[in-house]
Amino acid sequence: MNNYTLITDVTADLDARTYEELGVVCIPMGFMFGDTEYMHHADEREMSIPVFYERLKNGEMPKTAQINPLVYRTYFEESLKAGKDVLYLAFSSGLSGSCATSSMIARELEEEYPGRTIRVIDTLCASVGEGWIVLNAAKAYRNGASLEELEAIVREDITRCCQWFTVENLMHLKRGGRLNSFEAIVGSALKIQPVLTIDPEGKLTVVSKERGTRNALLYLMKRLRADAVNPETQTILIAHADCMEKAELLKQMVLEELPDADVRMYSIGPIIGSHVGNGMCAMVFGGARPGFDKQ
Repeated sequence: MNNYTLITDVTADLDARTYEELGVVCIPMGFMFGDTEYMHHADEREMSIPVFYERLKNGEMPKTAQINPLVYRTYFEESLKAGKDVLYLAFSSGLSGSCATSSMIARELEEEYPGRTIRVIDTLCASVGEGWIVLNAAKAYRNGASLEELEAIVREDITRCCQWFTVENLMHLKRGGRLNSFEAIVGSALKIQPVLTIDPEGKLTVVSKERGTRNALLYLMKRLRADAVNPETQTILIAHADCMEKAELLKQMVLEELPDADVRMYSIGPIIGSHVGNGMCAMVFGGARPGFDKQ
């Protein structure tokens, strides 16, 4: 039995059943419509993902918040009180201050619980990129890897996590400062779909601007061919923000080239969805991550 708890948060965009099967603890995060705050748990207990995207379609603009320090304290301390250490896989520091907050709480609790360890790892990933890191970590965790061994595995996987995604609603990216107003307005008129990745600093970066859905998905496939290492023997994740047909098309493209690949699909939750809007489609796989030296 492991003498530590493996924890992540809902920005990893895996589902409740997956977390339960893996034995991973998932911390919820908050979002707001107007003055009403909701907590997004992996089991969608306060608002389902379809309802969230329906409200986006109706013109409501959500806001998100970092995880409250008291929430981190509650989750971490539960393990410490049980005599277990903690390994927390955090949402990219380039996109949120939550990683810094969790590190602060970790230091405080280590002083309060001498001899206990709380290790916070900045995944430099988001959504199913972070989820891919969690899935791989959970395999080693269930196979009995020590905290130190698992930390080494995760840090290696961070350099291999190739995460590519395309969005339809450019105005959400404009609100987040990823595109300027002119780019967003012109791009929307021309049906431009930008393709983005997350750089070595954990920040979003636009790498291509494709015209139309199919061209955007073809670009993702081009990255799979160029960057993946042994794609036929690894798990490839596809995720979508209220665009199942697009995700299914991408899955079909992958399986046409890699019929034996393990392709898994997930829905993008309200935290990431608040910033990308309806229509985002992502693909994650292991290989040569842009910006990191090839191993």
